Amino acid sequence: MDIALAVIGGTGVYRLATLEDEEARHIDTPYGAPSGPLRIGRLGEVRIAFLARHGEGHALPPHKVNYRANLFALRQAGARRVLALNTVGGITDAYGPRVLACPDQLVDYTWGRESTFWDGEGEALHVDFGHPYSPMFRHKLLAAARVTGVRVVDGGCYGATQGPRLETNAEIARMRRDGCDLVGMTGMPEAALARELGLEYACLAIVANWAAGCGDAQEITLAEVLDNVAAASAGLPELVGELARG
Repeated sequence: MDIALAVIGGTGVYRLATLEDEEARHIDTPYGAPSGPLRIGRLGEVRIAFLARHGEGHALPPHKVNYRANLFALRQAGARRVLALNTVGGITDAYGPRVLACPDQLVDYTWGRESTFWDGEGEALHVDFGHPYSPMFRHKLLAAARVTGVRVVDGGCYGATQGPRLETNAEIARMRRDGCDLVGMTGMPEAALARELGLEYACLAIVANWAAGCGDAQEITLAEVLDNVAAASAGLPELVGELARG
């Protein structure tokens, strides 16, 4: 049976508890080991692959994630569509804590990460990246949200920062001026690498807190982040199942 959908989980989403007949598959890639095993199982009648981006024990900070190995392993396992769950901070008013958003643009502020599969040999990979998230796959994600009654904000710009520290008030103010609505640390190079592999790729951003200096932002605690992620993620099993069937 083919894998209908691959899901990459971010902070606070380390397993898909609703998977049935789950098996752990360990895959070696030319780019090293992925963050952990691929958890492959059934969600209803469809087959889903799940990978915890930071490892199942959250051992990997954003700048140490082997994004190339993660995406290559998913494709090697047979996935052609990838739903990225990214835990983020909200910058503009529509993206407060516990909101789910499906951004359509991003700005990359990261540095020093392995950002391409091109190794210097052969033709360079100049992929079209004007629309960093696959438009048709985004459309299907939003349609699945409507069918299941899960509220998802359509659109917005994701700003990917280096981490692992959180941003300063001035950095977030700059990002707001740049047009960013959301801030996270794992959106790149993952999206660009997916494009190089020819994978359909969309982001479902889980807003865990206000970014520095935004909303009623105070000191951000891990407990608050995890509580907000859990609350926002309540409808994910139904949403993922509907998307996988679509």
